[in-house]
Parts: sequence; structure tokens; C-alpha cells
Amino acid sequence: MTNQTENGSKAYLFSIVLVAVLGGLLFGYDTAVISGAEKGLQAFFMGAPDFTYTDTWHGITSSSALIGCIIGSAISGLCASRLGRKKSLFLAGVLFFLSALGSYYPEFLFFGYGESSYSLLLAFNFYRVLGGVGVGLASAICPMYIAEIAPSNIRGTLVSWNQFAIIFGQLVVYFVNFLILGDNINPVIRAVEGVNQILNPDAAAWTIETGWRLMFVSEAVPAGLFTLLVLLVPETPRYLALCGRDDKALAVLGRINGASQARAILADIKATAHEKTERLFTYGWMVIFIGIMLSVFQQAVGINAVLYFAPRIFESMGMGNPMMQTVIMGIINILFTLLAVFTVERWGRKPLLISGSIGMAVGAFGVALCNVVIGLPALVSVVSIMVYSASFMFSWGPICWVLIAEIFPNTIRGAAVAVAVAFQWIFNFIVSSTFVPMYNMQLGEMGDKFGHMFAYALYGVICVVAAVFVWKLVPETTGKTLEDMTRLWKKK
Repeated sequence: MTNQTENGSKAYLFSIVLVAVLGGLLFGYDTAVISGAEKGLQAFFMGAPDFTYTDTWHGITSSSALIGCIIGSAISGLCASRLGRKKSLFLAGVLFFLSALGSYYPEFLFFGYGESSYSLLLAFNFYRVLGGVGVGLASAICPMYIAEIAPSNIRGTLVSWNQFAIIFGQLVVYFVNFLILGDNINPVIRAVEGVNQILNPDAAAWTIETGWRLMFVSEAVPAGLFTLLVLLVPETPRYLALCGRDDKALAVLGRINGASQARAILADIKATAHEKTERLFTYGWMVIFIGIMLSVFQQAVGINAVLYFAPRIFESMGMGNPMMQTVIMGIINILFTLLAVFTVERWGRKPLLISGSIGMAVGAFGVALCNVVIGLPALVSVVSIMVYSASFMFSWGPICWVLIAEIFPNTIRGAAVAVAVAFQWIFNFIVSSTFVPMYNMQLGEMGDKFGHMFAYALYGVICVVAAVFVWKLVPETTGKTLEDMTRLWKKK
């Protein structure tokens, strides 16, 4: 026991981090569940007698959770400062749980079961937005919680585990959707004379009526578990110190780092946190600009257009079982996220971001080329998509969250992370809601291949610009304490 007091307990640290990364798993689960449900959902609302469910409506409905993400991330700084990191994560868990139940049964209290209508569409989107608020809170506060509780020498690795959990959550929901769908088929929807129609609705009846509901409610299980486990973890020592609760901060630091080291860390925290909060631009505009642009580029490279609509994309490539291809992509994403987890402290943040940007550009341009050059096998396009996705998973996926959790000084971290993550979700919504219309754009003899080509060429160009941005402006944070970052920005 004495040895544990002197050296700290890694088991205690890892158990805390494990609970926090469950929030990341729910983040991934909630945002990717739509990939399997969206076609059944589209067919369900196409049956509404009081309005026409267009591609634009479907783009908004598929992305409506992101509106909640923008709200949740925007208020995350206020929640983190007023409620604390722990209570904010508990609130996120409750919202995840309510959203899962509401998305499964949006008719609750007010509508007849299975009777699609414009009003029911609004109710469904309300529940998706509710879950999105939870995602927005978790996306900002989970990495912040881990960064504030982790020792500096392994902080990048532990924050990267949050991204692993996000991707693992996506893989889990891809697999769950695959199992739920089973032998049933997704509806085939085609535009006939400019109006969407369902081909062979009888064959896809179960998916249209029930399948998409089961996909959404499956989230209630991990959401309930996360909500209960958050009650067992401590508040972060940095938040406790900012609130003047030094004894509790020292106790948490002691259990993680050992008694003697805990006192030194607490002294360092207090030296750079004389006030609980400072104004957002106290350390200049550049640190805020870099944080915002990291978030913007993470979304503008177009990754969520692939993650949210993967089955639809693989179907357009002529692949036999698009849901199976989506699961394979999820496994590849997991493996390349692990690459980042195990190399982020050794290789550094910037090299991973730059190399990932280049890999994504190659993959995106490869997909675009397949839609211009006639006769290339579908496998080339599939491999290009996999390269694009894998490159994101060892770079912008985890490293963006690591940097956002690290680069801001202690006294503005809550507000600065909230601003940066809000921009992330704004651009996530822009990319996700515009993808289907852009992907289906038609031009002359190319038809919808023009839209396929244009979308990925655009994402490829943005990837190149992102690489230049990181090379020129982003500071390397590997091996630095959070207090070192305060001193860095004071000098600038």
C-alpha cells in the first residue's frame, strides 16, 4: 500500500480513463448508427401523406443529430466550468439514453405507431438532436477530462484511446446494424422522373417498419452503463484546484502519480491558475484560431460523409454486400487508430497529421479518378476509400482531439475547447448535410458520376491545404505539460 502511495496506481488511472472513453464509444455509436438506419428511415418517411420527403429532407434528417452536437459543444465550456467535468459527462450519458429510446419510439404520447407524417419527422429529429447534445458534450469533455487527469508522459496516448473508443463505437454499431438487418434487405430507392420511389417495398417491409428502430434503441445499453459508471469516477484535479479544493485535488493526484509527485504537480497547476477563468483571448488570437482550424479541417476533409453513408457509397460502387464492406472498413479503421495510439508519443503530433493528410488526399483523388476513367474495376475505388479512411484514423481522427485537449492554457481551456469543438460540429453538419445532394449531382453524359468525382476531388484538395496548415502553424506538444502550454502562449 505504501509503494502504491509513493508511485501512484496505474490501475486506478486506467480504470478512470476507461470510464471516460466509454463516452467516446457513445460518441461514435450515436453518430454512426444512422449509416445502417438511414435507408429504412428514408423509406418510412417517404410514405408520409402530408409532405414529400426529398433528398434535402433526408440530408437534414440524417444529420440532425449534428445540430445537437453544435449546441452541446457550444455549452460544454459553461457546463465544464459550472458543473465540473464529471457532472457534465453524467448529463451527456442521460441525454444519450433518452435519445436512444425516443428515436426508437418517436410516436411516444402524441402519434399513432407507424404512421409517418411531417409532425412525426419533427419529433424524430428532436430526439436525434437531444442525443446530439450529449455527443457535443462528450466530444469536448471526454478528452478534456482525460488530459486533465493523465500524467504528461502518457497523456497523448490516453487521449488517443478516446478516439479509439469513438472508432470502436462506430465498428460496434456497424456490426450491430449488420446483425439486426440479418436476412432482411434495405429498401432500394431510385429517382424516377425526378421523384424518389421505393423499388420492391414488400421485400424491405420489415426494415422500413422495424429495422431502423432497433438500430437506434440498441444504444440504450451502452448509454445506461456509461451513465452509471460516471458516478464512480473522481472530478479532475485541475478543475478541483481551479475551484480552490486543493485537498481533494491532491488526493486524486496522489492516487494517480504518488504522494511526492502529486505535491509538485499541484504546485505547478496553482502557479499557472491564479484565477478560475480568464478571458478567451487573454493569450492572443492565434491559439484560438489554431484550435478552431484544427476542428474545421478534421471535418472539412470529408471523413464523416464516408462514415455516415458508407453502405450507400459501397452500393453505388457495385459491391455485393455493402453492409459487410462497411464492417470491413470499420475493422481497418480500428487497426489504424491503434497505430496512432502506440506512436503518438514517439513520432509526435505534427508528423502524424501531415502524413495522414497526404494519405487522405491520395485516397480521395483515387476515388475521384475512378469516376472519370472508364473501365477501372470497382476494387480500385474501394481500396481508395479504405486508404482515405485509414489515413484519417491514424492522424486527424485521434490527433486533432489530443491537440485540442492540450494546446489551450488551463484558465481558458473550458471556453476555448467549447469554441473549437462547436466549429467542428458546425462543419460536420455542413459536410454531412451537403454530401447526398453533392454526391448525386448530375452533369451531361457523366450523369451522377460527376457528383461522385466532384465530392472526392474537393475533399482531396482540402486534405492538401490541411497538411500545409499543420506544417506552418501548429505547435508540437509532445512531451510538454499542460502548464508548459500556458507558458508557451504567454511568450507569443
